[in-house]
Amino acid sequence: MGATYAAFAQAEYDERFRRARDAVRAAGCDLCIMVAPEHHFYFGGYDAWVSVNSPQALIFTPGNDQPTLLMRDVDLALALESTWVGDVRTYNLVLENYAERVRAIVAEKGIGSGRIAIELVSYALPAAVFESLKAAFNGFEFADATDLLGALRLSKSPAEMRYLEEAAGYANLGLAAMAEATRSGVTEIAVAAEIEAAMRRAGSDYPAIPTELSSGTRSAGGHAAPRARRIEAGDLVHAEFAGVAARYHTTAIQTIACGEPQPRARELHDIGIASLRAGIAAICPGVAVGAVEEASLEPLRAHGLETAAMMRFGYGIGVAYPPIWLETLQIARGFDFTLEPGMVFVLHSCLELPDEHLGVIQGGTWVLEETGLRLLAGAGACELLVVPQ
Repeated sequence: MGATYAAFAQAEYDERFRRARDAVRAAGCDLCIMVAPEHHFYFGGYDAWVSVNSPQALIFTPGNDQPTLLMRDVDLALALESTWVGDVRTYNLVLENYAERVRAIVAEKGIGSGRIAIELVSYALPAAVFESLKAAFNGFEFADATDLLGALRLSKSPAEMRYLEEAAGYANLGLAAMAEATRSGVTEIAVAAEIEAAMRRAGSDYPAIPTELSSGTRSAGGHAAPRARRIEAGDLVHAEFAGVAARYHTTAIQTIACGEPQPRARELHDIGIASLRAGIAAICPGVAVGAVEEASLEPLRAHGLETAAMMRFGYGIGVAYPPIWLETLQIARGFDFTLEPGMVFVLHSCLELPDEHLGVIQGGTWVLEETGLRLLAGAGACELLVVPQ
């Protein structure tokens, strides 16, 4: 009998795990110590956020061994309700040494030396934990598996798309709540509360990143948490947040105005929309990500605002746990990714002018299909929405 809260059919998990073994083998590694919670969920079905303070590992070789899931004893029930992995081990955070438990499991698998694949670019592997693993695996070589494993998640299956569509529904409800709640005299925190309540009441899971929302003179902050500042007539208000279904995230982004904004604010918004549209127009299967961002910058250069675009143009999104929801796909110059059908990503035009205390962000989440892009959630490249003040 499968786990009570398994998110996918066993056949899908089997195929994912086969691809993970193949990738580890192709990378010349003798062992994988998988530590990132998004990978535990994607490959092993295990749903828990606790890696942030409790080291965990899914341990396997490129061969036919049974994978082993190691976690704190207090979290055992979380695994049993969600994972398909049959060999689940626990340790006590205070009385036992995590790295030594991992080493003992590896010894059981008959691996005494070699190359270990592990996600070095993961918050789930803090320096102290990695140092303890290096001490326990003296003589082994560690290889970064962040991109190796992350690349296997970029193209979404039909079952994944169903969760992403559900998450998009929640995110779009949040946008509607934002427009309804934004009025002169209301605090940023109150608007964020309405956004979050609308999504949670509808069934959204918790997000990997807090709601980002700022207004007026705070709008130049790209990752601003809402504060007790009261929105004023004429303010721009922008927000970024995600609807979540079975850990799959779909991000909504929009800048709106509380009453008619100043001409400069409207001008900046229009320039941002031109940038977003230019980047979107460059996207098709087979295009290089650097070319997409380059296209998005052309309208900004015409206005001398290229340096105001301080964020990447886009990034992949899917399974996520706190503190981030970004996948390894980066839609930006300096990266070698090529866009393919089945990829889901956030695109945004973010212009920040700190000297003018002014900023806008516009975009959302799209899926790339054989026929082109389809917007899942977010305002997209729309005209400025002005709500009553």
